[in-house]
Amino acid sequence: MTIQQGTLYGVGVGPGDPELVTVKAARLITAAPVIAYHAARHGRSHARRIAEPYLRPGQIEEPLIYPVTTETTDHPGGYQGAIDEFYTHAAARLAAHLDAGRDVVLLAEGDPLFYSSYMHLHKRLAHRYRTHIVPGVTSLAGATAALAQPLVERDEVLTVLPGTLPRDELARRLADTDAAAILKLGRTFPTVAAAITDSGRDALYVAHATTPHQHTAHVNDVDPASVPYFAIAIVPGTTAATQPHSTNTTTRENAGEIGGESVGEVVVVGTGPAGRDWLTPQAAAALADVDDLIGYGPYLDRVPPNPRQTRHPSDNRVEADRAAHALDLAATGRRVAVVSGGDPGIFAMAAAVHEVAAQDKYRHIPIRVLPGVTAASAVAAAAGAPLGHDHAVISLSDRLKPWPVITNRLIAAAAADLAIAIYNPRSTARPWQLGAARDLLLQHRAPDTPVVLGRDVGGPGERITITTLAELDPEQVDMRTLVIIGSSRTRVVQRADGPAVYTPRWVPVENEPVVINRPN
Repeated sequence: MTIQQGTLYGVGVGPGDPELVTVKAARLITAAPVIAYHAARHGRSHARRIAEPYLRPGQIEEPLIYPVTTETTDHPGGYQGAIDEFYTHAAARLAAHLDAGRDVVLLAEGDPLFYSSYMHLHKRLAHRYRTHIVPGVTSLAGATAALAQPLVERDEVLTVLPGTLPRDELARRLADTDAAAILKLGRTFPTVAAAITDSGRDALYVAHATTPHQHTAHVNDVDPASVPYFAIAIVPGTTAATQPHSTNTTTRENAGEIGGESVGEVVVVGTGPAGRDWLTPQAAAALADVDDLIGYGPYLDRVPPNPRQTRHPSDNRVEADRAAHALDLAATGRRVAVVSGGDPGIFAMAAAVHEVAAQDKYRHIPIRVLPGVTAASAVAAAAGAPLGHDHAVISLSDRLKPWPVITNRLIAAAAADLAIAIYNPRSTARPWQLGAARDLLLQHRAPDTPVVLGRDVGGPGERITITTLAELDPEQVDMRTLVIIGSSRTRVVQRADGPAVYTPRWVPVENEPVVINRPN
């Protein structure tokens, strides 16, 4: 059966106020199965924020995260090479949905064809797919509305200039026109302000037009350090002025190859201890970008489904097999995410991937590890700050190391008076280790040492229990619980909103152990 291709919609969402989204744009945004939008590396998207009131649950989101914005890059093609490669890959991602018959709405701030990132994907896709443009209120219209300032009248000529032009060229063009709007400010503002002075013109300034953060001023009154990219300088025409304010895309089959060489990779991603709120923008961008997702089933369930991607769930005890599967897929040019809960470098998949990748046959495959919020950090934050000073992180699982090794490490941490975060404290197959660890620690810690039990932090079953080492009941603990054993200095304070546990950041000098051969 032949699948009819989807339609690409370039939808303008206006300058910032969601109420300035057109009726047609709102309808298409709500109806679309796939919503795509550009964002900087921090992961936040102005276009998505504007369109958010019109989104609905269950839509597939494709955040297109720029690899660089204004910073430098080590890409062999320089800044332009990195951007061209990004747009080629982004086009391939959207093409996968269009080929599957899914319509794609690509959001654009302002208008899609007015200094918009949408145009770069339009050039790569419009010759292959049905394309429909929905115009939006431009940033220029938003800025003049914010100023309540007519821009041109009668026969006056308006010139729109990018602030990236050289100072002398900006000054020449400003002197030769009746009215002007200068976009793309930010870092260019000092040059733009100097060019306005050189031209003998007067200008007004608008930042974040139509949003709650809107700011208007005379250009001469603006601090250059405060100017965002989303700012415009307006030079009204003399008649209109009122009183001034004080390429070709790569197919999916070839998207993983450049010059005949695989550019697949494995990215190991930490999702944090619970849902989307714990996911960093960096991790979210990586998960959205890949072709394949590999991981323990419950961790994969934290990633929103996307039919463009292939999921490979597996059991929790096949880390090496999971790592080899990811590396084998990457060797064929696939972009693969290995998904871990918490932080992938803490008793999780990052070490497993690197252990397997140490084999000669995998050494050419790029591997990235993206950190996540650890279970220890989440539980500590929920309880107060029990890990506020030096601490140890120890797993009680003896599946990959002998129990005597664990006991030696517990004794060493206790002797050093470190707070201890205990992972994998107890399971059905290992019901006795936590009780043994408690009894061992009681030989080195006072019975009233504070203990925090944090279960399912960030999830619907979140529970924080504060007890003492002597009263620690292993029956209260399972594999979804992290245990924090305080040091001798850990304190519990009763506050109006409940008890708080913290370990002071300082240690009295008299408690400092003797150090032999201390360096100068």
